[in-house]
Amino acid sequence: MDRLISLEPSNLVAIRIEEGQKCYGELTLRNVMHTMPVAFRLQPVNKTRYTVRPQTGIIFPLNTVTVEVTYECGPNIILPESFPYSDDSFLLHSVVVPGAAAKNFTSTSDPVPSDWFTTRKKQVFIDSGIKVMFVGSPVLAQLVANGAMDEIRDVLEKSNPAWKAAESVDSDGQTLLHMAISQGRADLVQLLLEFEPDVEAQGRSGSTPLEAASASGQALIVEILLARGASVEKSQSSTWGPIHLASGGGYIEVLRLLLLKNAYVDALTEDGNTALHNAVEKGKRDCARLLLAHGAKPDIRNTDDLDTPLHIASALGDENMVKLLLQKGAYKDIRNRVGKTAYDVAAEHGHARLFDALRLGESLSIAARKGEVRTIQKLLQTGASINGRDQHGWTTLHRASFKGQLEAARVLIEKGVDINARDEDGYSALLCAVESGHVEIIEFLIKKGADVEVRTNKGVSALLIAECLQYSGVIRILLNGGATKDELVSHASVNQLNSSSLGKGKDRVQDIRKKPQVRPRALRT
Repeated sequence: MDRLISLEPSNLVAIRIEEGQKCYGELTLRNVMHTMPVAFRLQPVNKTRYTVRPQTGIIFPLNTVTVEVTYECGPNIILPESFPYSDDSFLLHSVVVPGAAAKNFTSTSDPVPSDWFTTRKKQVFIDSGIKVMFVGSPVLAQLVANGAMDEIRDVLEKSNPAWKAAESVDSDGQTLLHMAISQGRADLVQLLLEFEPDVEAQGRSGSTPLEAASASGQALIVEILLARGASVEKSQSSTWGPIHLASGGGYIEVLRLLLLKNAYVDALTEDGNTALHNAVEKGKRDCARLLLAHGAKPDIRNTDDLDTPLHIASALGDENMVKLLLQKGAYKDIRNRVGKTAYDVAAEHGHARLFDALRLGESLSIAARKGEVRTIQKLLQTGASINGRDQHGWTTLHRASFKGQLEAARVLIEKGVDINARDEDGYSALLCAVESGHVEIIEFLIKKGADVEVRTNKGVSALLIAECLQYSGVIRILLNGGATKDELVSHASVNQLNSSSLGKGKDRVQDIRKKPQVRPRALRT
């Protein structure tokens, strides 16, 4: 036999360190003798640093006694450089209590004569293997700050309960998870989560770990937290939720993870903005596009100013964002709290390049269609784009030419419109004028340099259109303007044009032969 007392759960004393509290740990001593009581004495090698209570006592057969070891840490906790481990040690003396003497002890805490552990007649066992480990919030906080993986695991495993230790905070109130996230340490986050701390525990700013990870764009950490069941919604004490933080920061992968976990795409921040508001305000177009793809409503107004995302993009002069929102169905005539549309906001901030997308281009098209020359000139002076296009790719010259508005066409060409601009089907203004049979416009366009040989995307020329529509006067003008004669075809070519179709999505030739006055392209105007 080499010992009378066993140590539980090991020969390590875990001393818990906490600010403003007594620093102590406990060690359980068990008498391994079946019939004999055992006396013990536990002494620290450094007696000025540690206090043991009880320092001596009697343990009856197969019984235990718990000893409290106090560390004199003082008001300013000073840990050894080797923390969480310590070089300090303890000596445990144990001796079998003589039978006659045992009768005099009624309690395990009764004092034991010191000469019992020194007399040579008795066999005294000495255990010098008891070591010290420091645990507690300051210890774990420092270890996490240092990124010491093995030591963190050791301290958590020696803490009781481990989950509570994993929820420790530093002196500033920051949780260990938040500290690991701030370092971008996914491995530390994974380690801490093994001990099952509260994944919704809030840091000093009131944010959850998922909100902190989303704010810093830590996609891997976000994925780990989501796998542990972290809530994707805004915590009650936070201003922004995970989805708002990711979209405002432009963290597209984080945002995608949150949306895949069914984060509410139109959730509001504390000040009443959606994630789309945030993405627009920060100019994060990829995030805005992803939110819209997941069903974000582009016309939600925020709480404070009743601004839509389009109002915000217009105030910032973000032309690409404005176009994206309009493309996704944003309604440009919504008014904010002070009664202003997105156009009004753009004008107020001097963003002239947005005027065409928000209003002036539309007004310019209407003026060109109606031949309102003064309105055209005023809109161009105000900032409307002369080469702006509608959803079909038509410019204002396409509109004026199709409607036979000669004076409007004259002004537009004088102001620099692209005379040969083609729409999505390959139609130029000249082809539009030929199809609608406006002779004066055709002559004027040719005189101003319009390409008389232009073809649609399906290879249809101006001469072919005029022949099929039996516009003899137009044919003559085109030939005089330089159109190649071998383009002229017989009426049998009408059958060929049925498959090509003049105009978008219509059997143009059949309609025109039956009702020459019908102009399906006018549906676009």
